[in-house]
Amino acid sequence: MKRVLLGTIAFIALAAPASAADLAARPYVKAPPPTAIPMYDWSGFYIGINGGGGSAHQCWDVVNAGGVVVAPPVGMGCHNATGGTVGGQIGYRWQIANSVFGLEAQGNWSDFKGSNSNLAFAGVQDESKLDAFGLFTGQVGYAWNNVLLYVKGGAAVARDKYRVFDFGSGLTIDNGSETRWGGTVGAGLEFGFVPNWSIGVEYDHLFMGHRDVDFVFSPGLVDVPAGAFAGTARIGQDVDIGLVRVNYRWGGAVAPTY
Repeated sequence: MKRVLLGTIAFIALAAPASAADLAARPYVKAPPPTAIPMYDWSGFYIGINGGGGSAHQCWDVVNAGGVVVAPPVGMGCHNATGGTVGGQIGYRWQIANSVFGLEAQGNWSDFKGSNSNLAFAGVQDESKLDAFGLFTGQVGYAWNNVLLYVKGGAAVARDKYRVFDFGSGLTIDNGSETRWGGTVGAGLEFGFVPNWSIGVEYDHLFMGHRDVDFVFSPGLVDVPAGAFAGTARIGQDVDIGLVRVNYRWGGAVAPTY
């Protein structure tokens, strides 16, 4: 019995070093390299289209009636000219860390139209139409990878047409037009859904101030020469616009980060 026990102990003693040697001989496996995470870059030139709607709030005061100065001005009423718009934009952005800066020019056709009953002259209606506008702005934004939140501000220009017409017959009595400059502020949220394409929404407010607009008589009026001076209205205007925008960008492709 002692011989069997001693033989078993000797066998275990010899086998243990061999097992340890087998374990030490396992090959070394190198850890895999870190995976690159795509990072959206908003830098580069871009061009795009936009569409939406808006409202131009206008208030009219008469300051001259047929060559006679009206002082103080007499209010003729207010209205909202509403409708749709479509246009395009072009610009450049550059990104520093999460901050994004940009410059942009935008031009739109519009059909913002509205009218109100004239409070100073009975039986006539005052009508306005904003048929085009442009924005020239700077942008400052913050990017969360492919999501960009930004504010903008700068100059605005609008093309307005006005007319005064007889409420019963619809006959135009006099009309006027102007190109008006003002300021704008706005904000937008943009989402990059592929490396060079993005879609977003934007709101803009245009501060167009007050301007004196001359009106002339329309053709077809009895005993009134067409094109003769009819009077001057002081018109104040503010515009609110909501847009959906789609942009294509050159440069600023998705960059890997580790």
